[in-house]
Amino acid sequence: MSYSVINVKDFEGRRTPVAQALDAHAIKANQFDSQANQVGHEHDELESGQEEIYVPLRGTGYLQIDGETVDLEPGRYVLVRPSARRQVVAGPEGLSYLVIGARVEGETG
Repeated sequence: MSYSVINVKDFEGRRTPVAQALDAHAIKANQFDSQANQVGHEHDELESGQEEIYVPLRGTGYLQIDGETVDLEPGRYVLVRPSARRQVVAGPEGLSYLVIGARVEGETG
């Protein structure tokens, strides 16, 4: 088949491995559904060498990137380089967001 389809409603938990469930081979994509004021895991992507694009889908919140705060809301896209420390914090109504990642040529991982 030349395409695949999933529905995130068919998955349980905070993280939906979108790309994996679609059987994508070159793309990493995960949807996260955070409760109100939920704080995500602080991390970088040095080991994987991936840069990531954060795409807010519903709700609001913010992304801490190397100590700077970037607001998250639908329609805003944020690219984060592999070495940057990042942490998502959901707003008072919660936050659903998609993270798309790919390894940067020449980066470790």
